[in-house]
Amino acid sequence: MSDVGDRRRVVAAAGVFAAVAALGLVVLGGSGAAPRSLTESDPAARTDAAAAPGAAPTAAPTAASTAASAADPEAAPAEPAADAEEPTYGPAIVLAFAGEVHFEGALAALPDRRGSDLGDLADNLRGADVAMVNLETAVATGGEPASKELEDPGNRYWFRADPGALDVLERSGVDVASMANNHGADYGRAGLRQSLEAAADSDVAVVGIGRTYREAFTPYRTSVRGTDVAVLAADASPRESADTTWAVARGTGVGIAAARVPHAPQLLAAVRRAAATDDLVVVYLHWGEEGSACPTGAQQDLAARLAEAGADVVVGSHAHLLNGAGMLGDTYVSYGLGNFAWYHGRQSETGVLRLRVRGGEVVHDAWWPATIPAAGGTPTRVAAGARADAVDDWRALRGCTDLAPGPGVQAEPEPEAESDPEPDPGDTPTASDLPPFTVDVRRIGPALAATMRGTSHRAACPVDLADLRLVTLRHVGFDGAAHNGRLVVHADVVDDVRSVFRRLYRAGFAIRRMRLVDSYGASDRRSMAANNSSAYNCRVVEGSTSWSAHAYGRAIDLNPVQNPYLLADGTVLPPRATAYTDVDRSAGATTGTGVIGDDDVVTRAFADVGWTWGGAWSDPDYQHFAAP
Repeated sequence: MSDVGDRRRVVAAAGVFAAVAALGLVVLGGSGAAPRSLTESDPAARTDAAAAPGAAPTAAPTAASTAASAADPEAAPAEPAADAEEPTYGPAIVLAFAGEVHFEGALAALPDRRGSDLGDLADNLRGADVAMVNLETAVATGGEPASKELEDPGNRYWFRADPGALDVLERSGVDVASMANNHGADYGRAGLRQSLEAAADSDVAVVGIGRTYREAFTPYRTSVRGTDVAVLAADASPRESADTTWAVARGTGVGIAAARVPHAPQLLAAVRRAAATDDLVVVYLHWGEEGSACPTGAQQDLAARLAEAGADVVVGSHAHLLNGAGMLGDTYVSYGLGNFAWYHGRQSETGVLRLRVRGGEVVHDAWWPATIPAAGGTPTRVAAGARADAVDDWRALRGCTDLAPGPGVQAEPEPEAESDPEPDPGDTPTASDLPPFTVDVRRIGPALAATMRGTSHRAACPVDLADLRLVTLRHVGFDGAAHNGRLVVHADVVDDVRSVFRRLYRAGFAIRRMRLVDSYGASDRRSMAANNSSAYNCRVVEGSTSWSAHAYGRAIDLNPVQNPYLLADGTVLPPRATAYTDVDRSAGATTGTGVIGDDDVVTRAFADVGWTWGGAWSDPDYQHFAAP
């Protein structure tokens, strides 16, 4: 036991839980329900790359991994070059986490395929000392579909895989899998018992379920180079059935560990018990709001309580989208890992989160980005040339989380310091090169509403949140690949937005990024400087006291850096767009990536739905389009 664990026992005995939080525990979170569109491993098998200061420990090489490294220099990566290395002090261990995994659709045959694993990013999992995923399925061959009477009938799904699924996880380097989610008991008590039997025969530890209340809240434990690690899991997502299997309690028998009740006393008690004896405690949570890239107030409250109970890191998922990550005091928090090995690619952006820990403290975080194929399956690593941008995009998700930057990362530059890649115009993708266009429209949910209030929306705004819609759509990025973006617009213009962006996607028009302006504190200038395309923002027109069309959810700005706003006094907004002030935007002119010109595909698409272009104004605003 290290001195960190000794200090924890003294503090815990005194009952000062806030002090425990400063001494280091980890809480992590896993995934969620399908959207409506449809035993410890041997520590000796892991090695510490001590010869290279600051390098991550890697798995002992095998013939397969050595061959893969020779064929692909990225096959066994250390940490992304975009992330600074942390100072070296004491022995380090590396944790790796990925989101939702199941074996439906394109993944159904994977357990029967000899030597199969989770694809490109399996090396990122194998290279960690402890790797964990959220297993969104019953591991059973029997049982009957469970009643999900509390779920919308149109949104009920049942997932099941045979025990070979655990072999796939093991070959991928996964040490621990959480089944504390809304699919762990999909085939009732019989299916859950079969899952426990399969886990008993596997080298992959399964947590968050148990034959009893005590077993479900018992952590997996291992020791890595003198650091004692405990891993817990619990489900905090909306309950789909009143059956006690979905929320185990004393005397109810087999079931899933849940953390839904106010203040989650069972989970907090389990964390405190682990904190008293272990150096590092991991809690993998299934939480959040589907379709939201921002945490709910309930998530933030639970994260704070877990930190007070002793958490170093809180990582979660259920939204099927990536959420932001960073520091909550001394606690590392990641609110959403998204889908990982999934039966569709409608929410395609994914990756592996790696955390380096020394002395019970998380000292470095790294994100390895990937995408899920449109037809579903295992994720494909983002190409090296696009990785830095994908990591930047992931880090920018922190904007709506109230978290500080993660550890071991250099001070983040101001948006003006960013540069945008300019692919060769000849590389513009065509519709045949891309997965199908997708769009999802939702009312503003409680979590997003809480985020918007006080930033992009206020009581005095000219429209109510009830009149707005969150639109998540697929667009082409500057890297030529498909990305998911989000806009908030008025309900009246949703059909216009769908029509326009379908045309832009099929034409291969590139959009640098598309995030809600709340990620930039609702600052129009910060959003423009980051080359962010956005819509709703309750603000006035630059230099006036009149409401902007954006305040009504009836305007969209595209690629502000390539399409600046030129004021009469010579001001260029954003300032970094100076190089684009003299671009020939006349009809028929050849323009660069992301540039908008007269009578091009962008202006025609908006004109066809009756919107006007700011590029025709006396003070041209080339990025701006507004509905009548």
